[in-house]
Amino acid sequence: RGGRFIEMGKTDIRDPKVVGAAHAGVRYRSYDLLEAGPDRIQEMLVEISALFELGVTTSAPIRAWDVRRGAEALRFLREGRNIGKVVLTVPQALDPSGPVLVTGGTSGLGALFAKHLVERHGVRDLLLVSRRGAAAEGVAELVAELAEAGATVRVEACDVADRDQVASLIASLERPLTAVVHAAGVLDDGVIESMTAEQVERVMRPKVDAAWHLHELTAGMDLAAFVLFSSAAGQLGNPGQANYAAANAALDALAAKRRTEGLPATSLAWGLWADATGMTGELGEADLARMERTGVGALSQELGLELFDHSLGSETALLVPVRLDLAALRLQAQDGMLPALLRGLVRTAARRADSAGGSLTQRLAGLTEADAEQLVQELVQAQVAAVRGNASGAEVSPDRAFKELGFDSLAAVELRNRLTRITGLRLPATLVFDHPTPADVARLLLKEAGGGATEEVRSPFDEELTRFEELLTAAVGDERVLAGIESRLRYLSNRMRVVLSGHDSQLDGTGTTADDELDAVSDDEMFDLIDKELGAA
Repeated sequence: RGGRFIEMGKTDIRDPKVVGAAHAGVRYRSYDLLEAGPDRIQEMLVEISALFELGVTTSAPIRAWDVRRGAEALRFLREGRNIGKVVLTVPQALDPSGPVLVTGGTSGLGALFAKHLVERHGVRDLLLVSRRGAAAEGVAELVAELAEAGATVRVEACDVADRDQVASLIASLERPLTAVVHAAGVLDDGVIESMTAEQVERVMRPKVDAAWHLHELTAGMDLAAFVLFSSAAGQLGNPGQANYAAANAALDALAAKRRTEGLPATSLAWGLWADATGMTGELGEADLARMERTGVGALSQELGLELFDHSLGSETALLVPVRLDLAALRLQAQDGMLPALLRGLVRTAARRADSAGGSLTQRLAGLTEADAEQLVQELVQAQVAAVRGNASGAEVSPDRAFKELGFDSLAAVELRNRLTRITGLRLPATLVFDHPTPADVARLLLKEAGGGATEEVRSPFDEELTRFEELLTAAVGDERVLAGIESRLRYLSNRMRVVLSGHDSQLDGTGTTADDELDAVSDDEMFDLIDKELGAA
């Protein structure tokens, strides 16, 4: 009531009289735009264009698919899931003569791919940006090498996380960009409990902020490629890299968003690179060994460049170029530490610890205190060795501090995770910091698992118990004697309950009592009653 509804279409035209009769007060009119005539149609288009420029009206939403996924787009349309328009896009080849922007392009992977774009794809116009620009180490040699290969290279100092700087840089180009490769990024690792807002921002800005600025400022350009260098950390969740994983997951999401808007985008979630380039160069031997143990092998330059070339022709927004070591994955599975994402790749059943520390508790059951201590100590040493890359736990000194053993925060997290899975105990994330040596950790595990409580103890009543067992053995076969012994034992049992509760009046004629709590009866009280009944001195 009081509103207007406009439907555009040539079908299902209604009869105004029928509509009016069925819906009192409702007027229905069908019309054809051509009735307005050319002059009025022109006026309407001018007025509508002005409304778009003022932001009063906006275009209908667009959901785009690569033409190679046309069947999926038509299925989406057929199911009525679309709002606005469904559009098929046609991928275009990289224009070698158009300028290509490479962020982080003066070193590491950025420089490597700048060379590759020139040598393999024939790019002749490169814009390389980084925080230091031409002042970065090795830039003169890089520019000379690219120029010798036939490219014109412009190097600029630009903070790509600053929108104004990026806008000025793009505005200074004589021709629109034909491709963007966003390779910039930094690491600032740490366990999540100790991570600061500054660490999060330091990693997010050059990754996420920069990518978003590039997305918005190039949206009107007819780009052939918009490549984001992401990381497998966003897929696998590397320990100690929560900020880095989140930043790269955001790049993956941006690539998906651009694809649905009909814009080119590919996010490459790279695994580890073999060569010490860029951020990989910031990793120490322990970091590299740790990543190798996870089953993520190192990519050679040749393989990495080949995978990049393959990605340029893909219709998928996210690709994960990673070299997987299946043997290492099987070892991870055996230890119960294989990420869920990779569990379908190997068939080895993972060992699972029971809840509430059941695994370690069961292994300690029945052991003497000395044996329990040795078992737990060897278990801890074996896991420390696995984290350090030692051949065996025997190489690990139990009294040497973890800091001296080369443990950093990531190694501490890995050790805690390993021990949690193997023992089934709930261990704190600060395990290594609160218990600074393997021996200290072993003592904690022994305490939490309740082990070592079954040390052999000689009782002063052992001889009497042996005599009692002999009497029972001698009575075997004599039902009358056994019945008498059974009655006597029942009486003793009830008598001990009375000692515990102090309620003699609860004994009835059959020797039964309502008190069933025996937990607090001491050994001395129990044996004293047996001695009296057996006539022992």
